[in-house]
Amino acid sequence: MQYQVRNAPLPVLICKLDAGESVECQKGAMSWMTTSVQMETGLGSGGAGGFLGALGKMAKSAVTGESIFRNKYTAQGAAGEIAFASSFPGDILCFDTGARAIVAQKSAYLVNTIGVNMEIFFQKKIGAGIFGGEGFIMQKFSGNGMVFLEINGSIVEYDLAPGQSMLIDTGYLAAMEETCSMDIETVKGIGNVFLGGEGLFNTKVTGPGKIWLQTMPANILASAVQPYIVTGSN
Repeated sequence: MQYQVRNAPLPVLICKLDAGESVECQKGAMSWMTTSVQMETGLGSGGAGGFLGALGKMAKSAVTGESIFRNKYTAQGAAGEIAFASSFPGDILCFDTGARAIVAQKSAYLVNTIGVNMEIFFQKKIGAGIFGGEGFIMQKFSGNGMVFLEINGSIVEYDLAPGQSMLIDTGYLAAMEETCSMDIETVKGIGNVFLGGEGLFNTKVTGPGKIWLQTMPANILASAVQPYIVTGSN
């Protein structure tokens, strides 16, 4: 499969499929496609199959808020093209799960090729989920294929050495390699807590591994535009 990401900061992922090639996505993600591409709705190809696999995907759906069903798009009889537009201003990143497992915020998933496993990733330390802002529940992508993730705003990448840490404000962690660990750290100083405007906790991510930070989390954009939204009743 060939692909390109175009037109950031309102990006679209365009995939060129050879005959017989397929991609999967959440329902409603497809933007346009050629007539040779056909859709089939099912439970998706990642993870265990059969009854137990279906139960696992139902549990994942209940926890993450995503649909249990996935749309599979296949180029039938001839090559085809399909596009997936981002739902938020930012960028779209591609990760090869055969090279490394990726843990990402649960809202980041856009599309994957066949062979990618999607699992719920629970933070080992509950405090990191309750107070860290990235959520106790994230998603892990592994297997042998490509996964495309939506990033809010621009992306900044760091490669953390073993034991090296980065303190991250709420919502700015988009993804990290599975080898990284996450914890929370309390902001020091009463004056800093109440006057600094940065909240009570920061997310602490420790290497080894790469992390991807996003410059415009959805909650920050919402806070920025909220004063300009006119509300009222007739």
